[in-house]
Amino acid sequence: MQEYTSPGEVPVSTDENLTAALWAAWREHPERPAIAHRVGDRFVEWTTRQFVEEIRGVAKGLMALGLEKDAKVAIYAGTRLEWTVLDFAIWAAGAVTVPIYETSSAEQIEWIVSDADVKAIVIESPELKSVYEQVAGNLPGCEHALVIDEGAIEDLKQRGASIGDDELDARAQAVTGSDIATIVYTSGTTGRPKGCVITHYNFIWDAEQVAEAAKEFFNPGTRTLLFLPLAHIFARVIQTTCIRAGVTLGFSTGIPQLVEELGMFKPDFLLAVPRVFEKVFNGAQQKAHGEGKGKIFDKAAQVAEDYSRQSEAGSVKFPTKLLHGVFDKLVYGKLRDAMGGKITYAVSGGAALGERLGHFFNGIGVTILEGYGLTETTAGACIGRPSAYRIGTVGQPVPGASVRVADDGELMFSGGNVFQGYFNNPEASAEVLDPDGWFHTGDLGQVDSDGFVRITGRKKEIIVTAGGKNVAPAVLEDRMRAHALVSQSMVVGDNQPFIAALITIDPDAFAVWAENNGKEGKTVADLVDDEDLRSEIQNAVDEANQAVSKAESIRTFRILPEDFVVGVELSQKMSVKRHVVGEKYQHVIDDIYADVKR
Repeated sequence: MQEYTSPGEVPVSTDENLTAALWAAWREHPERPAIAHRVGDRFVEWTTRQFVEEIRGVAKGLMALGLEKDAKVAIYAGTRLEWTVLDFAIWAAGAVTVPIYETSSAEQIEWIVSDADVKAIVIESPELKSVYEQVAGNLPGCEHALVIDEGAIEDLKQRGASIGDDELDARAQAVTGSDIATIVYTSGTTGRPKGCVITHYNFIWDAEQVAEAAKEFFNPGTRTLLFLPLAHIFARVIQTTCIRAGVTLGFSTGIPQLVEELGMFKPDFLLAVPRVFEKVFNGAQQKAHGEGKGKIFDKAAQVAEDYSRQSEAGSVKFPTKLLHGVFDKLVYGKLRDAMGGKITYAVSGGAALGERLGHFFNGIGVTILEGYGLTETTAGACIGRPSAYRIGTVGQPVPGASVRVADDGELMFSGGNVFQGYFNNPEASAEVLDPDGWFHTGDLGQVDSDGFVRITGRKKEIIVTAGGKNVAPAVLEDRMRAHALVSQSMVVGDNQPFIAALITIDPDAFAVWAENNGKEGKTVADLVDDEDLRSEIQNAVDEANQAVSKAESIRTFRILPEDFVVGVELSQKMSVKRHVVGEKYQHVIDDIYADVKR
């Protein structure tokens, strides 16, 4: 059994809570920029003093509502400054944050609010409140529903005017590391979401280890722009780590404005999911081809990849070095400018980035450090370090954490970031947490002698063909998604004689492709059998097949008429809900294997 423990653990007191470091920064660096949000065409910074005063005012308001220590408070909103203010205010009031995605259905909201016994919910907008109101009558225990866009923050501050500083401080100081900080409901790909119980100690321990592993950029004075959903644990750990480390945390107004806001805010580092980096690459590639500069871009991309691979091997060949210098001025510099101009490091998590994309970005001067974790490990289980990273791996465990590979290939982790179990669900908890504290991830992987972890698939998603061949779909699906036109893919073939794939098309990329190929006015549904479109997707399939044996390769594919939707075919972290897609498109799968003779 393979096992590895990362050295260098940062000790964390079991008495500390998540607001303690914030109060310390308030005393020691009151004028240091803490957060920033967009106002018009610029970002306005808040000092630590302004930030803390806002948090304390809101925390007093929560106490004035009658919320006791350990009361559950839901935040049903997208990523914005108020989300973070509320999160820390809830903690300061001794309460527990229960995040809800703004894309959640009324049924999902009802389940989370009832299961967690939520006493108050803060909702982003009147539109989202109307969704909540569909089920509010079934939630008598939730006594308060406040709307951010209708003045919830000011209302709470006014309500809290009667609460003294000493009363708030006493409440905040009564919280210890063993108290619950948040219950995060995993969106999951099957069944009802399960609430992951994460303590103050879990959060602080992980934030400290992540900051230590990436100390080159998690330090006072650096800046990053947050656009990932704060309802997801990845963004919450980013938020917590930045605020503890003195990083200025900017809030994007959304993915559609991301490129514009990267140029405005100019972050020093970026934290994102692979799809963001895929979009940057694919968008630049499509633009170049549309302007008749496709051959130049493609050559530049190959040189960037060669430069990175040769650097990794220890020596860059002279022709590669020469071409790299030329393309740095023609192509790479423009790409770096599109990301704000100052980024040298980025962290990618949530799914596999892929070696090709990793080498490309490394070759243009933006080192993407892959990370890995689940809600159950408070996000950060592994991370590539600037001082130690290997493209194609998700890095080593964070300092002090251990990884183990079971006999069946499943990855297991232990450390201060491992959650306490599923809320109100001891049976599910016992399935993933063993008596020694090891968490069974359900992911398959490998660990080399230096502790670098490589994810190879999901244990429950392994496809077994009729010939008995085990196929890990993630390898193929990740490679296909690297193609500009591919939005999502799902490999099928369980108990069938060969592997096939269902593929959806990226709407933005399709619009450009259709215009460039004389198919304006057509939809994806119109062109699912179009030879030109199928030829493009065949390229993606051929690229994916290079990663596997012939027996594991995709023999055929079908283009689906519409893209997958978060909350329907996709979980909130953009994982394909295989059972949902399988049921919805069973007729397509049946057609693929219709001529197979048993």
